[in-house]
Amino acid sequence: MSMGDFITVRGFVATDITTSTTPGGVGTASFRMGSTSRWYDRSAGAWVDGHTNWFRVQGYRQLAGNLGCSIRKGQPVIVVGRLRMRSWERDGRIYHSAEIDAESVGHDLTLGSANFIRTVKNGPQAVPDDAPPAEDGTDSAGGAFGDRDFAGEDGTPEELMVEDVNGDYVSVDTETGELAGSPA
Repeated sequence: MSMGDFITVRGFVATDITTSTTPGGVGTASFRMGSTSRWYDRSAGAWVDGHTNWFRVQGYRQLAGNLGCSIRKGQPVIVVGRLRMRSWERDGRIYHSAEIDAESVGHDLTLGSANFIRTVKNGPQAVPDDAPPAEDGTDSAGGAFGDRDFAGEDGTPEELMVEDVNGDYVSVDTETGELAGSPA
């Protein structure tokens, strides 16, 4: 593949996220994505949906773990990755599929909002220890922090640290999810 095989696709998550591990121990996550063209028909005075293109999106390693914790069926997303076209024959008929080896996946914020929490490898993050995490990686309340008060046994606030865009560790306001010292 050449460098020109990178594409950006805006659409919606059409299936639940499927996670697995390769025989070599690499984490993977995948989902089907639909991308439907839309335009405003002035004569009808309404938005019109066009054709839907379907893609299988595949992520690996850290991206795979983040997909499993962050992306849900039905959500609007933007995917950047390497396009792969596959074809095969079965029972005399030729089938085609478009796959994207994702480098980046994110929520489409033109349709809603999201709260980003940077994951840090081997960083000083506080881990909730009073309840086991749910299967989807969230705490029992369903959010990244849920109703956890992040207080130690003596009642003093426990500090949650994340890595900012500059690579520095900063504390997070556990009530709002904002970086400490961020403008309101």
